[in-house]
Amino acid sequence: MTAANLHEALCYDSDDHLLAVVVPFLLGGVAAGEPTVVSLGPRNAALVRAALPALVGVTFLAEGAVYARPATVIREYRQMLRAHVAAGAGQIRIIGELPPEIFGATWDWWARYESAVNHAFQGFPLWSMCAYDTRITPGPVLADVMRTHPATAAPGGRHLPSGTYTDPAVFLMEPRQPLADPLQADEPHADLKNPNGTATREAVRDAACGILAAPSADELLMVVSEAVTNAHRHGRGAVRVRIWTGADRVLAAISDEGPGPQNPFAGLLPPRDVTRGGLGLWLTHLFSDHAVLDRRPDGFTIRLTAGNPHWC
Repeated sequence: MTAANLHEALCYDSDDHLLAVVVPFLLGGVAAGEPTVVSLGPRNAALVRAALPALVGVTFLAEGAVYARPATVIREYRQMLRAHVAAGAGQIRIIGELPPEIFGATWDWWARYESAVNHAFQGFPLWSMCAYDTRITPGPVLADVMRTHPATAAPGGRHLPSGTYTDPAVFLMEPRQPLADPLQADEPHADLKNPNGTATREAVRDAACGILAAPSADELLMVVSEAVTNAHRHGRGAVRVRIWTGADRVLAAISDEGPGPQNPFAGLLPPRDVTRGGLGLWLTHLFSDHAVLDRRPDGFTIRLTAGNPHWC
């Protein structure tokens, strides 16, 4: 089977199940002369390497190093796809998996990633599979997987349509009710009403002092400043900035009374026309360790984490 642009889930329950799908997928790509790429964690990468013939033409990306931040992954994959197409590729195959630690506190933005790539990679001759081990993947995550992948891959060359697939333009605008960081149960380190740039920067610097190293502190300063500028420029009503600190992270929440960005892909994809806005939200996704878009009836909040986002 070949497809100009196919995004499939591979939900497997054993090593044999995984290999029964992945090995024919990869060997088929090699036989067809297609760029064939593996981006799996160390354990599964070793399983696949051992199952493939020696010297087979499969590219293994750095194990565990690819999936850091969703917007970065999309940007880097698009660069790779452009390079392969420029070199004459008519079809590209990729098998990848997200690290299991993202199934907790940060799953919300990875669910948005899985939905957005259905749009982000349009126009590329890409056949991609996203592997999920059903033995360790939580039920709500698997439900999102089925909603963000149009089809699932199964042994024997079967490809089954997902009965719950949701168009990204719909999925990405839904209120996702992300998990609250436990830091939010305490009084914030700073609580600013309609702050200007100077007050925002001072509050961020003070909060980050002694917690974040210089690069992370500088990135947090930039992304919070961008978010506050966006709230003043594009939001409605009062702007509120709250900052919490913990032993291993700093959390900032920037709120206004508006509905939030109306572009479903805002933050995950760079804007085509920067004169119409959207660049700042993309930067917040590129330089935050976790970015949450929280849409509620009473307003919109973007929550930005610098440091360790995996608190559960």
